[in-house]
Amino acid sequence: MADPARLPLHGLRVLDMASLAAAPLAATYLGEFGADVVKIEPPGVGDALRGWGARRDGVGLMWKSLGRNKRSVTIDLRTPDGQDLARRLAARSDVVVANTRPHTLRRWGLDFERLHAENPRTVMLHVTGFGLTGPKSDRPGFGTLGEAMSGFAHLTGEADGPPTLPAFMLADSVASLNAAYAVMTALYDRDVHGADGRLVDVNLLDPLARLLEQSVLTWDATGTVPRRAGNRWDISAPRNTYRTADERWLAMSGSAPTVALRVFRAIGRPDLAEDPDLADAQRRLARAAEVDAVVADWVARHTLAEAMAVFEAAEIAAAPVYDVTDLVADEQMVAREVFRRVPDDQLGSLLVQAPVPRIGGVEGRIDHLGPELGAHTREVLAEAGLSADEIDDLAARGVV
Repeated sequence: MADPARLPLHGLRVLDMASLAAAPLAATYLGEFGADVVKIEPPGVGDALRGWGARRDGVGLMWKSLGRNKRSVTIDLRTPDGQDLARRLAARSDVVVANTRPHTLRRWGLDFERLHAENPRTVMLHVTGFGLTGPKSDRPGFGTLGEAMSGFAHLTGEADGPPTLPAFMLADSVASLNAAYAVMTALYDRDVHGADGRLVDVNLLDPLARLLEQSVLTWDATGTVPRRAGNRWDISAPRNTYRTADERWLAMSGSAPTVALRVFRAIGRPDLAEDPDLADAQRRLARAAEVDAVVADWVARHTLAEAMAVFEAAEIAAAPVYDVTDLVADEQMVAREVFRRVPDDQLGSLLVQAPVPRIGGVEGRIDHLGPELGAHTREVLAEAGLSADEIDDLAARGVV
């Protein structure tokens, strides 16, 4: 367990007023490197993420990981007293994280203009479905909509199959990464250049569209609309997934010009490496189906272990297609301690992914997993200057 006082973001206060995934995940990243993250949740029900996905003993597993290191405070933001409490907490915070629709935040008096007036140094991250400007700015949005509109679903799946959505929170995750670095950029501008706190506007569509920018570039320059092609990609060959003799799968990428030639030689087809068409990366694309068939035939006659031994010896970019059991057991994952088993009062323990960035001399922390609802309400409100009697009164009226 890392000492919070030795982490880079120690002393940074973050108020997480958001729900579900994208915005709260950005706050989670800050907390892993030392920020004190206070999570506001509705009394009684909590963040909707608590009930999302798989559970054990009635406890949401995704909440346990995403709520790591956070302090849970229950406040009913629909009430004037709850809104006043949130403003008091925001005034003491360096970063405020929200994903409520803009008109609702304005009605509650928790929008950037109001919070900035009370503390000009506050950086506010506001994650929405479509952004804070434009004709769709006040529409509700979820990651599925971003995955559909960004072009991701259009490009994913077999050529003769339907557009395919991911079976995980892709758009939210990509947005959270953009949000985290944008917040750090705003903090740097504030603390190094003397700027006021800024409003950070991130949505669930733009970040994923940025990752798919090749489609826009191709369409603009050539008039071509990229189509689904299964696991192939029209910039390199071979590039696909291949079934092995023991009914496993491996993936291969021939993106570097020399890799494909090594593949031909490794599978006993040096003649293909000498073929002028196949030796040229661009001309080889016209015969991608032929290249795939040759590689697929060879892989199908070997077990996964046999094929990987050949490809690793030849320094070919190939990897097994893992399920979660394979991933957790992989020697590289184990050596780097990518997954950590963390004790938990409710579940006993849970295996979660460790903080991803590796910063020299710094180990991201997981002090605790997602806490029980409202576990830190009294503690946080007392820090904000409320007396025990005031907290009791708010609790009796259902505000906290």
